[in-house]
Amino acid sequence: MFDIITIGSATFDIFVQSEDEQIVTVRTPELKREFLAFEYGEKIDINKVDYELGGGGSNTAVNFANLGFKTAVIVKIGKDVNSNLILNNFKKCNVSTDLIKTSQSQKTGFSVILATFDGDRTVLAHRGANTEITEADIPYNVIKEAKWLYIAPLSGNSNQVLDPITDFAEKHGVSMAYNVGSTSIKLGLERMRKVIETAEVLIMNRSEASKITNEYDINKMLTILHNAEAKVVVITDGKDGAYAYDGKIVYKIDTFPSNVVSTLGAGDAFASTFVGTIAKYGYDIERAMKYASVNSACVVQHFGAQEEFRTFDQIEEMLLHHPGYTAEKYTI
Repeated sequence: MFDIITIGSATFDIFVQSEDEQIVTVRTPELKREFLAFEYGEKIDINKVDYELGGGGSNTAVNFANLGFKTAVIVKIGKDVNSNLILNNFKKCNVSTDLIKTSQSQKTGFSVILATFDGDRTVLAHRGANTEITEADIPYNVIKEAKWLYIAPLSGNSNQVLDPITDFAEKHGVSMAYNVGSTSIKLGLERMRKVIETAEVLIMNRSEASKITNEYDINKMLTILHNAEAKVVVITDGKDGAYAYDGKIVYKIDTFPSNVVSTLGAGDAFASTFVGTIAKYGYDIERAMKYASVNSACVVQHFGAQEEFRTFDQIEEMLLHHPGYTAEKYTI
């Protein structure tokens, strides 16, 4: 029996950084958008390159295992050299590979991450086999025995397994956390209501929350999403921290101090550490917010979404050196 099973994507990632990059800002009266730019028609020198493994299902599984949970992962990979790297990494990190499926037609997911001088990134993603998870790939007999099911963003046609897998989790008393992805956001709140009300923990970033609620105010977003009956709603807000709402109290926490190199994987680290803390310590929301922020801050100091995960003991040790670091609490 597994403590936590994650389902989502697994990718091979190449990080590149160039000194020739520029960030161009375009404003309208309603919003501001930023674009990563290179001079058109030029040959651009890369001054830094790195190769890492990523994907929401993969990142969170590795983090859960590092936190001490018996973990399995459901992802779909291709029959290529990158798939071997992913499998070997899971084994090294004590993540069970028994539930992984292989596509006969698609390659393993692949991303090129353009890292910027300010620590942010633009991702060029080939979803590949990540789009092909079908209901036939879901090991319901194994999920039934798990304590938690963590659903990372699902790509393309893989999103079709969302309804049956959440119905099954609810029927068999498996606690479920759901990190909403862009494909699901496009379905809209009403279409997602059944999934949301099944989730013990619902997680998304501020942009996603705004799109699904048609609101810009954070408190209105939290209220609307919690009224859809998720037990705890978490909205991450990049460098401005994160919010959690349990229907009574809003917990707002700033980012933990860090030297940001790349933000890729920060959301996965935060979400899975939050859920892991709930799974281990119960619904101590403030503790979960603090632990999640610390682990996320450790990840962003390096290229690679699976670098520098901390254990619960290591997180607690870091917090001892920041006794004033806590969450603001208020009601709405």
